[in-house]
Amino acid sequence: MINRMERRLTLTAGALCLGGIVLFVCLAAVALLAFDEPGSANDGVVFDAYVWRVARFTLLQASLSTVLSIVFAIPVARALARQAAFPGRVWIIRLMALPLGLPALVAALGLIGIWGRQGALNTALVAIGLDQPVSIYGLSGILVAHVFFNMPLAARLMLGGLERIPGEYWLAGANLGMRPLSIFRFIEWPVIRGLLPGIAGLIFMLCATSFTLVLTLGGGPAASTIEVAIYQALRFDFDPPRAIALSLLQISVTAALLVAIRLLTPAADEGHGGGRRVRRFDGRGGFGRAGDGLVIALAVLFLALPLGSVVSSGLRADLVKLAGDPMVRRALITSIVIALISGLLCVVSASLMIRARQAALSSRRPAVLLRGLAVGIFASSSLVLLVPPVVLGAGWFLLLRPFGDVARFAPLLVILINTLMALPFVYRVLEPAMATHTARTAKLAVSLGLSGWHRLRLIDWPGLRRPLLMALSFACALSLGDLGAVALFGSQDMVTLPWLLYSRMAGYRSTDAAGLALFLGLVCLVLTIAGTPRAGADDQRRKDVTA
Repeated sequence: MINRMERRLTLTAGALCLGGIVLFVCLAAVALLAFDEPGSANDGVVFDAYVWRVARFTLLQASLSTVLSIVFAIPVARALARQAAFPGRVWIIRLMALPLGLPALVAALGLIGIWGRQGALNTALVAIGLDQPVSIYGLSGILVAHVFFNMPLAARLMLGGLERIPGEYWLAGANLGMRPLSIFRFIEWPVIRGLLPGIAGLIFMLCATSFTLVLTLGGGPAASTIEVAIYQALRFDFDPPRAIALSLLQISVTAALLVAIRLLTPAADEGHGGGRRVRRFDGRGGFGRAGDGLVIALAVLFLALPLGSVVSSGLRADLVKLAGDPMVRRALITSIVIALISGLLCVVSASLMIRARQAALSSRRPAVLLRGLAVGIFASSSLVLLVPPVVLGAGWFLLLRPFGDVARFAPLLVILINTLMALPFVYRVLEPAMATHTARTAKLAVSLGLSGWHRLRLIDWPGLRRPLLMALSFACALSLGDLGAVALFGSQDMVTLPWLLYSRMAGYRSTDAAGLALFLGLVCLVLTIAGTPRAGADDQRRKDVTA
């Protein structure tokens, strides 16, 4: 009876979370579709030349960013896969994970410090007689920033695939005397080719929906993506029809991308072996080691120099003065509060929906309604990819206008939008961990008669503590570094640290901006450390639970 009641409560909680997400997104979409204000600036004109120009630039920069990220990632992944004993290899791989959790504004400031007009690269080029030939603003700056964020992601995904190649393949290649080109053609490339559609689709999606980097490094209207144009249409021009046209175009683009990723991604097929230990025989010669070392060193420099620039510039700022500034303290507290609330909401919602999906599919022949609930929960975890945060913000901006000043609702809207923004990532972190935990402990909980709070305290929390904290820290970091929702709804009464940092950068107060970037990066680092508990302690707890 207890299990039946617990199952009913779990399904109800999951259905309520699903309904809340669908309602929040649908209301924003309805507000966009139903908006009609005669006499507005572009009444009767929907997709004009400006909209198509923005769409073309969005697709152009996303395509170029995807190609460059993958082209540079392939040699890096191959070099790391060949040189398993490379000095500091584990730290290099960890460094390649850092850009994904780094606030975009912090990375942008670091890139400006290296590639900007007064940056280290241009200073060095001027010293040898060239006149500042590198520009970080416009299309070139957007491409550099996107490669900075996405090349490490692509390299890590490819590296994982290369490391899963069975050991028998490398032994056969060595026995056949394969040269490096033949090894790449017959062993490595089939694995990379199978991963490319998914990796390319993911990077293209991230670049096509990029907001903060384009807003910071775009350099003007000529380099605007759809999301930036939506923000400008509402925040500066107050042109809702144009914002609606751009929002519908954005939804169409993202929907087409999601369908393409689904259709083009093949089933994983990385070969079959007998479990032989992987031992590569290529890349051991002096020339091979030197080439791989050069590739790895260049990748490390490309990633580490902007991060070092942020630290160096931040330390040169008057940190004591910034820390004592009431505006900075208020922005920091606001950012942390919003990040913690949205992170907790995201983790709790994702956990409830995952448990509800497991409960719905637990029976051998689940009813049609339960199967529909399971499908809906899985689809809702990716709904924000279809309707990006700026589009959600545009819809709620129009929906709340009749109720007065939209800024009054800013804190709640920013929290909810940030919650949805992190949901796809949190769901994918928690789902496999919760599935494995349930498979290991479900019979134990039933045999002990544990349910509800007692099961959560004695079984679920010890076993899931690590992935839950990891998901929470990641959700908080994403929310902390977000600028999209705050850019639409922020005001003098609600200023976050990213918005204050952007304002100081726009006001050419670069020293203050550097100090704020250091503060923001340190807070994200603390969140990351807090979300990574000691593995040994967690492993011992897991053994105690499952013993």
